[in-house]
Amino acid sequence: MGKVILTGDRPTGRLHLGHYAGSLKQRVELQNSGSFEKIYIMIADAQALTDHFDCPAKVRSNITEVALDYLACGIDPAKSTLFIQSQVPELAELTFYYMNLVTLARLQRNPTVKAEIKQKNFEKSIPVGFLAYPVSQAADITAFLADTVPVGDDQLPMLEQTREIVRSFNQLYGETLVEPQAVLPDNAACMRLPGTDGMAKMSKSIGNCIYLADSADEVYRKVMGMYTDPKHLRVSDPGHTKDNPVFLYLDAFCREEHFSRYLPEYQTLQELKEHYERGGLGDVKVKKFLYEILKEVLDPIRARRKEFADDIPSVMDILRKGSIAARKTAAQTLERVKHAMQIDYFA
Repeated sequence: MGKVILTGDRPTGRLHLGHYAGSLKQRVELQNSGSFEKIYIMIADAQALTDHFDCPAKVRSNITEVALDYLACGIDPAKSTLFIQSQVPELAELTFYYMNLVTLARLQRNPTVKAEIKQKNFEKSIPVGFLAYPVSQAADITAFLADTVPVGDDQLPMLEQTREIVRSFNQLYGETLVEPQAVLPDNAACMRLPGTDGMAKMSKSIGNCIYLADSADEVYRKVMGMYTDPKHLRVSDPGHTKDNPVFLYLDAFCREEHFSRYLPEYQTLQELKEHYERGGLGDVKVKKFLYEILKEVLDPIRARRKEFADDIPSVMDILRKGSIAARKTAAQTLERVKHAMQIDYFA
């Protein structure tokens, strides 16, 4: 069997630059590499409902938004299977079986879950579905026998939980499931872009994101308003580039050829950083440079997104066909799981 990828996003809003740098760009590269037999990209609406159960209309409306972002970034339905999680009910059945292989205490120790419980103020009242969503992720990955999962570093604890569930299942019932491996972005700066306000992470709920669908004017406004070094009050002041969001974005997106196009008085990003650190370089100049780079990245994405948005029925047809194909594969895995567990009574 060839190599298989499973990855995806929750439809809780349009995707942003953090998604693009941390996973979408890499997904397109992996898709076009020819190194994988199958690539499954999931819109995880069922997982989104674990903390948006009271506003399903929001999740529903964002299905097309996420699909448009995928297609605009270069995800090709001829090479990758795009599907909606809730349309593959076999995933819920697998989740139910896997729940017996993990303890409540282990779920509560998961660092990603702990961080999100705090972020969402669930400390006093945690929905069971939310607490158990690492088990759901294990079902998603194993249903397609995926051996490769592109993730950011914040998702590594989730993938390790999947690996533990796979090992437990195979030990109990025999070698049935595939243990997946993580693939991290090559550029460490892409793993977690900070928000435009300097917060540790872009968050749709906080509103500190640059969205892939933002207009050029919106991107310019957000870049020019970005948090930088609060002690860099005058152009002559020495500045700090470490943990400075503007320079972190440059670390993620800047290439040497950008200088000849947009800032020819410098040749490398290191040279730009050194000038900022010794003083004499203003934030406005650096931000305008960043804007030109982001404009180069986002303009073609925005144009492709508009083309797909003009024919939403075709986009939904892509998702419908992908969900049918994904369900067929997941059903085959479910049969294998039930056979291993000796509950295929009428086989």
